[in-house]
Amino acid sequence: MSLSNTPGCVKLRPGKTYDGKQGFSYFEGVARETVGSQAICMHLLTIPPGGRAKAHKHDSHETAIYVLSGRAIMHWGDRLENCMETAAGDMIYIPANVPHLPINNSEDVVTAVIARTDPREQESVTLLPELDTLID
Repeated sequence: MSLSNTPGCVKLRPGKTYDGKQGFSYFEGVARETVGSQAICMHLLTIPPGGRAKAHKHDSHETAIYVLSGRAIMHWGDRLENCMETAAGDMIYIPANVPHLPINNSEDVVTAVIARTDPREQESVTLLPELDTLID
C-alpha cells in the first residue's frame, strides 16, 4: 500500500511576514497558502509599542488569541464601546462579525499567537474606517 497521497505533517518556523488589511504585519504560519490547511490558520503577531490596528471585523470566522508577552487593550462591539485589557497568559476569543480594534498602549512589544477558523483569514476581513475615529 502506497502512502504517497497521504497528507503529511508540516513544521514551520516564523520568518517571512505579510501585511494584513488590519494594519499589522504577521509572521507567516499555518494557512492554506503555506501548508494546505482546510479549516484553520495560525500566525504569530508582534505589535510594537504604540502599535494600533485599523478597526475591523472578520465576517465569517472566529479568532482565538494567546498573548505570549506584553500588555495591550482591545476595543470591541458595534461602536467599540467595550474595552478589554490583555496581558501575557491571557486567551481571547473573538466571535465572527464582531468589530474590534487592538492597541498596544504600552512601552513593550506585544507577542501573540492568533488562530482563526478560516485558512485564508484575510479574505473575510472587513475594515470599518467609520469606527477608527471613535478611539483616540
